[in-house]
Amino acid sequence: MPMKSGPDLMAGPFGRKAGGLGPKTMSLKTEGKPPPPKPPGGVRIEDRVGIQAPAELIWGIVHDIGRWHEWNPTYTRAAGQVRIGDTLTLTLELPGQPAQEIRPRVLDWVPNEQLHWRLTFMGGLIRTLRYIEISPLSETGCIVDNGEIFGGLMGPSLGKRVGRSVRQGFQAMNAALKDRAEAEWAKRRG
Repeated sequence: MPMKSGPDLMAGPFGRKAGGLGPKTMSLKTEGKPPPPKPPGGVRIEDRVGIQAPAELIWGIVHDIGRWHEWNPTYTRAAGQVRIGDTLTLTLELPGQPAQEIRPRVLDWVPNEQLHWRLTFMGGLIRTLRYIEISPLSETGCIVDNGEIFGGLMGPSLGKRVGRSVRQGFQAMNAALKDRAEAEWAKRRG
């Protein structure tokens, strides 16, 4: 019968061998690569929706900011170009909140996948990262994540205070995006 090995008598406090750092371990997830960056801190508010339409069609609707007023109950007026560094001009209307004009800067976009923008106000005390991400499940079905991360010194408290109306706004936007994309897809299949 094989014997179990006992404790490593050469190990010092915290399992390190005297004079060395001990055995190196590697996570199976990173396979020797550095770990992925941590997501930005803060309060995250998000809504997800399944849409029976191709990612390209959904992206076409999201990317066409000039036509958001036709379908989007959360951003009732929108202008600007989806280009990194460009500023969008949006009228944000959330349930129970007064309408307000915001001017976020486009951080990143990938066709058929994502649109990210940042809004900073109160001298940087509040910073938000807004995202719309499209994840294909099949050639004609996707999940859309519609969310915002409230960061900065005062961002998390704002996120907690307006969280319910923000989530309701994202739900309304997702429902409208779903209706528009699925109707357009039904027309194309004819």
